[in-house]
Amino acid sequence: MADQLLVFDTTLRDGEQSPGASMTCEEKVRIARALERLRVDVIEAGFPIASPDDFKAVKAVAEAITDSRVCGLARALTKDIDRAAEALKPARAGRIHTFIATSPIHMREKLRMSPEAVLEGAVKAVRYARQFTDDVEFSAEDAGRSDPDFLCRIMEAVIAAGARTVNVPDTVGYSVPAQFGELIAMLRNRVPNADQAIFSVHCHNDLGLAVANSLAAVSHGARQVECTINGLGERAGNAALEEIVMAVRTRQDVFGCDTRIETPYIVAASRLVSTITGFAVQPNKAIVGANAFAHEAGIHQDGVIKNRETYEIMRAEDVGWTANRMVLGKHSGRNAFRARLAEIGVTLKDDAALNQAFERFKDLADKKHEIFDEDLQALVSEGVPEAVESVKLVALETASGTGTKPHADIRLVWGGKEHAAHAEGGGPVDAAFRAIEGVVASGAVLQLYAVNAITSGTDAQGEVTVRLERQGRIVNGHGADTDIVLASAKAYLNALNKLFVPDTRTHPQL
Repeated sequence: MADQLLVFDTTLRDGEQSPGASMTCEEKVRIARALERLRVDVIEAGFPIASPDDFKAVKAVAEAITDSRVCGLARALTKDIDRAAEALKPARAGRIHTFIATSPIHMREKLRMSPEAVLEGAVKAVRYARQFTDDVEFSAEDAGRSDPDFLCRIMEAVIAAGARTVNVPDTVGYSVPAQFGELIAMLRNRVPNADQAIFSVHCHNDLGLAVANSLAAVSHGARQVECTINGLGERAGNAALEEIVMAVRTRQDVFGCDTRIETPYIVAASRLVSTITGFAVQPNKAIVGANAFAHEAGIHQDGVIKNRETYEIMRAEDVGWTANRMVLGKHSGRNAFRARLAEIGVTLKDDAALNQAFERFKDLADKKHEIFDEDLQALVSEGVPEAVESVKLVALETASGTGTKPHADIRLVWGGKEHAAHAEGGGPVDAAFRAIEGVVASGAVLQLYAVNAITSGTDAQGEVTVRLERQGRIVNGHGADTDIVLASAKAYLNALNKLFVPDTRTHPQL
């Protein structure tokens, strides 16, 4: 590729910082494999010092990935860098990504450090990281609000210290495209050793400008974009990988560069991330939304029939949209099941996991005649175990009808013993949730309840997302079933099991 734009995916790190989007180690490995299949250049697997679980996940991704570069985040502290280096030891190609804030408000109010101390700390961190790898990236946190002269000084210093990628984050989503593009151009022109490093950008979407700012930076010479699947991330999210990739691919006349992304796998990766995190993709989302290639207006339909390019600037097939295919049924065997999972990019860790998934597939096939790829993604995700399953569903019965009070009877295993509870509610789902709380008394507040049909038809699986909050901590739960009440109970219990696992992580902002 004459002029390659590197894709740095941070779904597993910054994407996980979305409230409730925490992922298990196995889920992170599944997403990492999907990113590798996409041919993402760099996968930021996590923040190893944040917690033992984060360290374990980064190490597991480093062990699983062979094509993409695996990256671990570290503050500009030796203890962080040591931890990142240890987690990345198994990686075929590893990168340490170290950062420190450079804006006046961050240096003064958060770090309580002078600019000179920040510059010294940044150089020291880069030099220390170079002991472990030649691939060191430095990020100037809140670069979008930093003093341009100081930004030039620190970039020149860290490049001289050995940083081969320098990242310019719009941490709080404050920049606008013209301004941000000019910032990148200024840095590349004024930093004397700019030619010795790749300039990268990491834009947040607080004003809805993350993708626009990223593309403006690319137009002015940035050659790495940090992004996430579906734009997942802190607050309003990050620049969406699929939008960056397809904008550059579609408008070669403007950008003059391209990525190595295998675009036909974009939709599959989007669905996987959505299923695992419980963050549904809005129908009108660019590239991966259900309506992205739909035409309602008669004029549009007529034009597309005559010539697709009248109203479509991309082909749906190029990003992975295909008609739902009935690939399996109740008479399908284990080998056919395994083969189809492989075709859609799902790899199970061992035969035991395959057997458990196959059992769930057979149960689903008894309820639903046609099994689609989306169903397979959902049932595999449902089977990924949590670190600790404190509460388990044994049985659930609900009843509702005209003129009757909806109620639920539930049996759960909680604290090693089986418990039963009865509750009434505004509907069967409400009654089921009340019955669960009658046993566990979690004290959690329900912040979100959302239902999404995985496929079409009245026998479609319902995919339910439940968001719970307790003492400032927010988690998402996920459940799927052809019975929407049962799916709801599964989602609620999934969220509770996450809530019962202590969260000791500390997340940075970039």
